[in-house]
Amino acid sequence: MNAKDIIKNGLIKENPTWVLILGMCPTLATTTSAINGLSMGLATTFVLLMSNIVISLLKSVIPDKVRIPAFIVIIASFVTVVEMVMKAYLPALYDSLGLFISLIVVNCIVLGRAEAFASKNGVGHSALDGLFMGLGFTWALTLLGIVRELLGTGCFFGHSIIGGADGMLMMILPPGGFLALGFLMAWINHLRRRKVKNS
Repeated sequence: MNAKDIIKNGLIKENPTWVLILGMCPTLATTTSAINGLSMGLATTFVLLMSNIVISLLKSVIPDKVRIPAFIVIIASFVTVVEMVMKAYLPALYDSLGLFISLIVVNCIVLGRAEAFASKNGVGHSALDGLFMGLGFTWALTLLGIVRELLGTGCFFGHSIIGGADGMLMMILPPGGFLALGFLMAWINHLRRRKVKNS
């Protein structure tokens, strides 16, 4: 697999949210605003990138019997770094995302990429895979956060753009997350199918 395919897979063809439908718990829980979605996506991207690099470097020395526990320890180490940095420098954001930062450890996107890609490929390709799978997840969470925040509060990244308008409260509640995700997923899959038909 070449670098171009890895980039395209992460962002579009195998996007964790729109195509693989992985990591739905943080997707629905943290996207009540665009900044939360973006932040959660970037935190996950950092963990994906760094854990893919380390797992790729250590793949030949990790015994097969303890492969999954070893991967989880590596992932948990980088999640702890993200958690400590966010708690120290971005306490408001940390309070907003709360438990979901810690839950990156068991996010099936991160463990899935470690098992399916990083443990079988070289460091360069594993780093690219981690980076672009993470960025694919980030743009999906950010888009969902933008839609929910805009419809729910009339704001865009915390700035009011629909002055004096009351938003639809439901959009920033769990049912609104399911609705927004469903409509966006249908729209993106429609665009993908149309592109395949036209090519």
